[in-house]
Amino acid sequence: MEKHLAIGAALLALLPTSVLANDWSGFYAGAGIGNLEVDTSVAGIEEDDTSYGIHAGYRFDTGQWVFGGELEYDWTDVELVPGAISVDRVMRVKATAGYDFGQALVYLAAGTAEVDVNGLGDDWGGFYGLGAAFAVTPQTIVGVELLEHEFNNIGGSGIDADAWSVSLRASWKF
Repeated sequence: MEKHLAIGAALLALLPTSVLANDWSGFYAGAGIGNLEVDTSVAGIEEDDTSYGIHAGYRFDTGQWVFGGELEYDWTDVELVPGAISVDRVMRVKATAGYDFGQALVYLAAGTAEVDVNGLGDDWGGFYGLGAAFAVTPQTIVGVELLEHEFNNIGGSGIDADAWSVSLRASWKF
């Protein structure tokens, strides 16, 4: 967890801010690559692996504040018990609220997520986190996001999991 916080803070610090105005309002879609770390309630069962995903959403820029909603779908292959139990995907329904720094946007994210664990089943849980986005052009956006998830009693197995994800994202506004 501390490793992810340090990575997220470092990436947020690298994002430049600008006095140039940017309108964050509108639909957007994109893709991301990152890392998903899963820590279960079973002693010694924790693992991480690369995740790949797609996302689409809408933002509304009120001037200083930006609000939005997003759907996100990530694929991964986190082998919790090799050959028996793996996290295959995470789907998120996300709400965001952030501050408009012109070309940069810093936001909080929260919502609900569904995890698909091969060998245990599916489960819905909550998540929260933070992110930052930078408008390279009025239509091209790059960013970083750090999220913490909590899943309880996955597939009725009695096993709980906390998961951290960090992802680099590229989006196109249309």
